[in-house]
Amino acid sequence: MTEAAIVLPVDEADAPPLKRRRARLSGVAWASIVWLVFVVLACAAGPALIGLNPDITDVAHAYAAPNAHHLLGTDNLGRDELTRLLAGGRISLSVGAIAALVAMLIGTVYGALAGYYGRWLDTLLMRVVDVFLAIPTLFLLLFLAAMFHGNLLTLMIVIGVTSWLGPARLVRGEVLTLKERLYVEAARSLGAGDRRIIFRHVVPNAVGTIITTTTFMIASAMLAETALSYLGIGVRAPMPSWGNLLTGAQSDIFAQAWWLILPPGLAILITVTALNFLGDWLREQGDYRT
Repeated sequence: MTEAAIVLPVDEADAPPLKRRRARLSGVAWASIVWLVFVVLACAAGPALIGLNPDITDVAHAYAAPNAHHLLGTDNLGRDELTRLLAGGRISLSVGAIAALVAMLIGTVYGALAGYYGRWLDTLLMRVVDVFLAIPTLFLLLFLAAMFHGNLLTLMIVIGVTSWLGPARLVRGEVLTLKERLYVEAARSLGAGDRRIIFRHVVPNAVGTIITTTTFMIASAMLAETALSYLGIGVRAPMPSWGNLLTGAQSDIFAQAWWLILPPGLAILITVTALNFLGDWLREQGDYRT
C-alpha cells in the first residue's frame, strides 16, 4: 500500500457521530453574496462603462448635485463622484483581499507549526502571540503605517502583518485536533515527513476554518484601510479609496453636499456587513455538532 492510496479527508473511525446539515443559503447569506458580487463587478468595470476619468477636474461644476450627467454629483474639484466611488472601491477591496491573504498565510503557517509540533515550540510561539496581542492593534497599525508610509503594496503588507494573530490561534486549535486523526497516523507510518503531513494532510482539512476566517479578515482589513486613509496615512490622494473619499468630504456640510459623504459611508458599511454575514453563515456550516 502506498501513501497515495489513503483517501480519508475526514476521520470517521475515531470521530464521534456528527449531525451534518445541508449547506443551504439563508436569505441574509444570499443577499450578502449578491451584494458582494455586484460591488466587485461594479468596481471592476464601472469606471470604464461610465466613461469618465476619476481624476479629471472641472472646477466650473464643483459641488454639482446629482444629475443626469453626474449620477452622484461632483466633489470640490468637479470630479465625478460615482466614478471616484467605484475606482475607490477597487482600491479598498484590493487592499482588504490582499492584506487578508497575507494575514492568513502567516497565521496558517505559524498556527500549523505550533499546533503540530506542540510542547515547547507551541508554548514559545503562543507566548509570542500573547505578547503581540497585549499591544493595542490600532496603535501598532498606526505606528507601522506612519513608519512605512509609502505605496499601496506597503499598506497591504502593513495591514496583513498586524492581523495574523487571530488566524494563527484559530489554525493552531484546528491542527491540535486534526493531528490526532488516524489518517495522519497512517501517513506517518508510511514514512511521510512532517512537512508533507502538515501541508498535504492537516492544513487541507482545516480549509473550512481558513476560508471562514478569511472572510472576516477581509472585512477587518477594509476597515483598517478606511481608518488609515481617513487619518491621512493610508491611500494617498489623488488615488481614491473609500476611506480618503470620506476624508475629502469631512469639511463639507452634510446638508449641502450629502452625496460626498453618504455613498462612501454606505458602501463601507454594507460591504463590511455583508462580509461578516457571509462569514457567520460559513462558520455555521462548519459547526456540524449542532
